[in-house]
Amino acid sequence: MFISPISRPLRATVRVPGSKSLTNRALLIAALAEGTTVLENALFSDDSRYFAEALTSLGFSIQSDPDNARLTITGLGGRIPAVSAQLFIGNAGTAARFLTAFLTLGRGKYLLDGDARMRQRPIGDLVAALTQLGAKLGPAGADDSPLIAENGSLITERWLLITDYSNICPPVKIVANGLPGGKTQIAGNISSQFLSALLMVAPYAQTPVEIEVTTELNSKPYVDMTLSIMQDFGVRIERDGYNHFRIPPALYSPLSIYLIESDASAASYFFAAPAICGGTVTVQNISRKSVQGDIAFLDVLKKMGCEVRESENAISVTRTSELRGIDLDMRDIPDTAQTLAAIAPFASSPTRIRGIASARLKETDRVHAVCVELTRLGVHVEEHEDGMTIHPCEEIRPATVQTYNDHRMAMAFSLIALRVPGIDIENPGCVSKTFPKFFEALALLSPTSLSPTSLSPTSLSP
Repeated sequence: MFISPISRPLRATVRVPGSKSLTNRALLIAALAEGTTVLENALFSDDSRYFAEALTSLGFSIQSDPDNARLTITGLGGRIPAVSAQLFIGNAGTAARFLTAFLTLGRGKYLLDGDARMRQRPIGDLVAALTQLGAKLGPAGADDSPLIAENGSLITERWLLITDYSNICPPVKIVANGLPGGKTQIAGNISSQFLSALLMVAPYAQTPVEIEVTTELNSKPYVDMTLSIMQDFGVRIERDGYNHFRIPPALYSPLSIYLIESDASAASYFFAAPAICGGTVTVQNISRKSVQGDIAFLDVLKKMGCEVRESENAISVTRTSELRGIDLDMRDIPDTAQTLAAIAPFASSPTRIRGIASARLKETDRVHAVCVELTRLGVHVEEHEDGMTIHPCEEIRPATVQTYNDHRMAMAFSLIALRVPGIDIENPGCVSKTFPKFFEALALLSPTSLSPTSLSPTSLSP
């Protein structure tokens, strides 16, 4: 897909869809609650679809209303109806981690699998932590399908003693008889989703759960988000910073309506556009008070020379001076590192991105992929184990940008195409993972899209 450059300062208003992170957390917690919850402004994308389909396969009632961005789910108070299921979750990382923990609460045998990339993404730390809590799960083998014998009984299990959890990736088998509970340890430097998964299911363990985080925790704001949504559904926990958590048995309460915030990660691309093109972009239905950590990307833009203004239910970004390079640890907001990488070549000094080694285990090795594609465009970039250094580039050359089937590669590098002619985005359809109508929203940034007959922000609701 070729994107036409914009030759004058921006003056546009857009609206992004609901948060993926909040939608998937709310889906899991609503399924655990006893009763019906309606999720408003829910995200409809590949990731949320895989999650909702998995819950439906497990016997939960979910009504989808994409036109109104609404999901209605009836929770069963911690009970999972299906005693057997084979679940496919594509490359949806949140679905893989959250469902693995969720399934230990069931009574039966389950197999969780994904696409080729998901089979390369480690989940061993979570498996080890759940095993310490008394769950029975591990890597699936060839003998794990079919799940049920012809007479309807569960197939007898053959388990190997796991001595090395580090290389465990999906497919994962779970033989569940409820989660006993107790004490467990989890590393925090691979994915905060492991900790979030444990926290959300822990209230339904048979005894109190204590979790010790054994390393520095990456992406702390995502854990804060998890705790916030748990509290919204009526469950509070005891904690000692990010090192120790204690969760007694409790029950989530259903909510008649739960409003999902617009996605701060998706908004980052539109906040970043004026940094490259000049002018102003306003993103509607989002606030600096968001529970999403990626809203902090606005502070990154301020350091680089942009002005951020908040009005009622909207945020505007304007570039007010020459764009400056920065040196920044992004371990707490790694999903916006690619957005910063797309801005960096237009800055007047080098940009150093640090603390994102965990991004190598995402949809692709995001550190290496960004370095390769920036180099393809003629940008001088140095790759480091935990990030990269990007130098200013006076003349970015036309090229086809490979996306590695990573939605964030496609969306981030589309920003460069707003300024540089001849940029072709390979496999643009990969944005369906989290933002199916991204390119429609991007079209609103073009001056020709600002006429009364152009797409309206409302039309971009999922």
